[in-house]
Order: sequence, then C-alpha cells, then structure tokens
Amino acid sequence: MTTTDSALRHTLDRERAHHARCRTALAGMVDGADEQVVIGENASASGADAEVLGYQLRSQAKALHELPEGPLFFGRLDFAAGEHRALHIGRLRISEHPAEPPLVVDWRAPVSRAFYQASARDPQGVTVRRRFGWAPGSRGDSTDLTGLEDEHLDRGESRASEIVAREIERPRVGPMRDIAATIQPEQDDLVRGDLAVSVCVQGAPGTGKTAVGLHRAAYLLYTHPQRIRRGGLLILGPNRTFLSYISEVLPALGETGVRQSTLRDEIARHPVKGTDEARAAAVKHDGRMAEVLRRALYARVGRGPGISGPLAVPDGSYRWRVSEERLLRILTGVRAEEPPYAVGRERVRTRVVQMILEQAERRGGPPGAAWLQKISRSRAVGAYVDAVWPRVRPEEVVAELLMDPGVLAEAAEGVLDADEQKALLWAVPPRSWKSARWSAADLVLLDEVAGLIEHPQQYGHVVVDEAQDLSPMECRAIARRAVFGSMTVLGDLAQGTTPWAARSWRTVLGQLGKPDAVVVPLTLGFRVPRAVLELANRLLERVDVEVPAALPRKRGDPQLRGDGELRFREAGGDLPGAVVGAVRDALGREGSVGVVAADGEVGRVREALAAAGIETEGADEMGARVAVVPASVVKGLEYDHVVAVEPAAIVEGEEHEERGLRRLYVVVTRAVAGLEVVHGRPLPW
Repeated sequence: MTTTDSALRHTLDRERAHHARCRTALAGMVDGADEQVVIGENASASGADAEVLGYQLRSQAKALHELPEGPLFFGRLDFAAGEHRALHIGRLRISEHPAEPPLVVDWRAPVSRAFYQASARDPQGVTVRRRFGWAPGSRGDSTDLTGLEDEHLDRGESRASEIVAREIERPRVGPMRDIAATIQPEQDDLVRGDLAVSVCVQGAPGTGKTAVGLHRAAYLLYTHPQRIRRGGLLILGPNRTFLSYISEVLPALGETGVRQSTLRDEIARHPVKGTDEARAAAVKHDGRMAEVLRRALYARVGRGPGISGPLAVPDGSYRWRVSEERLLRILTGVRAEEPPYAVGRERVRTRVVQMILEQAERRGGPPGAAWLQKISRSRAVGAYVDAVWPRVRPEEVVAELLMDPGVLAEAAEGVLDADEQKALLWAVPPRSWKSARWSAADLVLLDEVAGLIEHPQQYGHVVVDEAQDLSPMECRAIARRAVFGSMTVLGDLAQGTTPWAARSWRTVLGQLGKPDAVVVPLTLGFRVPRAVLELANRLLERVDVEVPAALPRKRGDPQLRGDGELRFREAGGDLPGAVVGAVRDALGREGSVGVVAADGEVGRVREALAAAGIETEGADEMGARVAVVPASVVKGLEYDHVVAVEPAAIVEGEEHEERGLRRLYVVVTRAVAGLEVVHGRPLPW
C-alpha cells in the first residue's frame, strides 16, 4: 500500500505519541516494582512465605531494571472484530495499570501469534498487519520511529517486508540480537512448541537455529513460569566465547534468570590440567565407558574384609544377631533394584536395622524412635555397611581404573579390547587421585560415576546448541540432568568437527534420553548470502553426512539474504600482506570483520595486522570491529565480513581430512554479507 507523505507523517506522529506513552508507562512499571519490593519486605507473613514473596518481587524488579534500551514495539495488529481491535506487539507487556488493556502485548502471548502466522490466505481475524521501521541502533527514542509498512490481509495483500529484510541484513557489531521482530512462520512453530515435547532442529547455516532455541526458552518461561522455574532452565553452548555472543538475547526478551553454561562448566569437579592422546580421548568419550565405570563402581560392593558370618549388634547387655544368609539376601536384593549407589548403601543399612527391629518387637514390643536411631548409628551396623557397600568418591573409582591395569582389565572385560585398555592407562600415574591432573575427558568420566552415586540437579528444560559435536558420554551427562524434563536440541550434522561428531540425529537423541524427539530441518538461509551458501554447498558434497543443503534467497524476494560478496585473493608468497589488504577492504564496508585462520596461524595473523596499524581483538571481545578468531572456536559466531585465511591450513589443522572440510564449512558460513578467501596454496574444493 502506498500512502501520501502527509498521511504517512500523520500516522507516524500518532505511533510516536503512542510510543512516548508506552515509555512513560514502563517507567511507572519500574517504579511500581521497586515499591512492591519495599512493601513485600515489610509484609506480615511467615518466614518461608515472606522469603518466596520477596524473591518473586525482587526478580520482577531486577528484570525490569535490566531491560536493554530500545524500541518498545515492532508491530501492530488491527482486527476486524472481537475484544481487541488494535494491538501493538513488543518484547514485553506494558500497561499503565494491571487491570487496564495493555499498551503493548508481549510477542509470546497467544494473541500475538497472528503477527507471525497470519496471511492473506488465512488472516486469522487480522485486517492489517503493521511493521515499524526504527533507526539503526535506536535506544528507544520515539523520534527514532522512521517508517512503517501496512499489509492489508483483509484485501488479500501478501508481500515481502522490506523492513524485515533490512533488519535481517543490518550489519551488526557485538553480541547476537534477538529476532522477535523477524521470526518467520516455520521458526514460530518451533518456538511455540509444547513444553512436554522434545524437539531437534537440524539447522543449516544462517537458518536461525540458535535464535530459535533462545526464543523457545523465552517462550517457555513466559508460558510455563512455575513449571520451568521450579525445575530450572539450562542453556548449554559449546564454549564460553559462544555464550558471550548470545548473552544479551534473553535479557532483551525480559528473561534474566536463565543459566547459560557449557557442559564442561556443569561437570567441572576439578580444573582441567591434563591432556589426553587422541586415542585415549576417543575411548573415554565412547559410550561403552559407561558400562566399564558401572562395573568398576559396583565391584566394591560385597568385597570388603570381614563381611562373612553373622552380624552382632550390641544393645546394652544384649546382642542382636542377623544371620549371614539374611545379610546376603539383603545385599542381593538391593543390588537387583539398581538404585543410585548412595541410595543402595542406605537401603542396606535400613533393611539390616529393620531385621533387628522385628526381633526387638517380638522380644518386648515396639521400641521408640530414639532406639531405632541408636541401632542405625551403632558402630557394628556402620562397620558392616562400610564393608559391604563402602562409601566412595568418583575420583577414587576413576583414578583406580586409569592407574591399575588389573582393575581396568576386570571392569573392561568383554567391553574394551587390550589396545583400548592400554590407551586408557595413565603413562605416569599420580600417587593418588588427590594429585591427579584431570583432563577434559576425565571430567566426563567423573560425572558418569557421580551420576551413578547420586542423581545430579534436574532441569525442567535444557537447550543444547551445537549438539552434533557431543560424544556419547557427554550426551549421557546432559541426559542425567533432564530425566524428567524436555530438551531443545540444536545443531547441524555437517558442522560436526569433533572425533566423535554425530552422523545421525536419531543416535544423538537416543543417547540424550529423548529417542522420540521430533527432528525438524531448517534450510532457508536468512543470514548467509547466496554466493557464500553456494560455496558451502560445494564443500557439503564432500562431507559424508546426509543433511539437506541450505537454500539461498530466491531472486526478487527481499525477505531473504541477497547474493552477497564472495572474493578470492591469491597471496603470491606474501600471505600476511594479503590478509592485511583483505581486512582493509572489509573495513571500507559497514559491519563487523572476522579474520578466521587455522589455530596455529592466529598469532602470525594478529602480528601482521598489528604491524599494519589495524587494531584487533579476540573472539571474546563482542564489541570489536575486527576480531581474529581461531577456526576451532568460530562455530556459532557470525560476522558481516569474514576473511578466511589459507583454507588448506584450516583443513590440515584437523587429524582427518573430512573433519577438516567440516571445519572449513563452518568457517565460510560465518559470513553474513561478504566472504574473502585469502590463500597462497591450492584451494581444497
């Protein structure tokens, strides 16, 4: 629809006035939340109730205070009839009074779904869908509202949004932004999926799978606040660089109480000080290690000294006795129930005491609770339990397994062959577990044993990004934390770069304990331009994994990425100089620049840029204009312009060529506007 300039100005003035009213109302909400905290602290209530109330009020006030500055709405829906005639859609609900109609409706509210799903074919009661254009980098001043688009669905209008296209393609420096204003229908279906249903998103580069996972987390917190907060919500990323990159998305959506972590941080019983040979790491991450560790732990049961014969428990001048046969029956029964190790230990104690209690009741009637506690804590019962079901630390189990060939051989019989067992053994064993230098793979083993002893903290929902790189043992560590919760699993099999990278989502989902999770492919590349995707898809043909290729934008469709730029620069014997030239060219364009090189080349590249007077930062510096990033940590990040340095070296940085090609596939698909490949050697495609 085309409007006259005067009509457009009049409409913009009205919308700017509404935004100013929303800004005033939000300030009132913040002040009101602070006032409620004070009132809540002075409320007359029991200690527990006051604590819960105070926590809730403080959390609400904290969330409002931490909202990033920016426009308060990005869309509007006009309805033909019904309770709502016109609704503004934004990142959180804004009202002047809780009992009054909202000035802005949260994008997650059910009524807001029509903003993403309504069409000319199915208007869902919407007559007009309006999108607002804001000045880039707006901090939320009403004067920054610079344009709007109206789509008259009641008249059968259906057109791609130029505002959405500009937002998707807008250059960005710094952390990842939310996509609440640009969510596409297929993404919206995933975001609003049922909490009880686990879902796996196979997302090609640039399809927004990470954004979908984060927005799904925000949606679940909004829709099921009690259920999710009771269990907690955990977001697992591949590394801390990635977590820094996504750190501002959920706060921008009004959610600040979500734990964002890496799996290593979640299982870190000790700092990582050791390293493994490739063969040892592969065996430690193999799913068969779960059975080896289970055997090693439970080998301690029923093997202690002095466990034969009956048990005699002094009680004053009397001795209660439990026969060896009954003790064996107790031990066998508890083992057959397969409880967590610590639970099993207490069950043995409880059942021994129960047998003594039955004797006491027959002899003189039921004794009191004090007597039961005395018998349970008696030295004889404690010594027996310690002998047949000893207390143990995960570190003791794993260290003994990796230090003692005999213990390992017994636990691994029929599971690991001799070469695999040899690879596991520490070349220079420490004196004890206390002086062990644990590797990253050892932490996974320790967590497995810890999970056999006691169940870890459970989460109501877990979002796992870059899941294709998880090993079977890492999957088990995550599964233990979501036994009763659901998962959103995100990844791209083509981007798997670890030695144990998955080739099938069904395998991964089974290891995560969610075998029935639905696998949904996202193939439309919103962020990566056509030229880059075509190059990436050539690499994909050489990778042994079956995934649908990413689809570039269709010509004439402004809602998807344009063709972008793909350039090649031959170094001619001066690779550092060629990199400097490529970076200078990239700096002549708008947006961020990522210089990605093989890990061993990063230092040389950074030195060359510094010598040329180009200031650079590492991947963790989210506000940097130019970042020099090792190929091993670039996964999940994106830059407007990527300078890929010596692709052949990136491929050779991996032990196997296919993994190297996958790594290169990751590198080239980090570009969202332009890619320049700098090389002095033949290209590997």
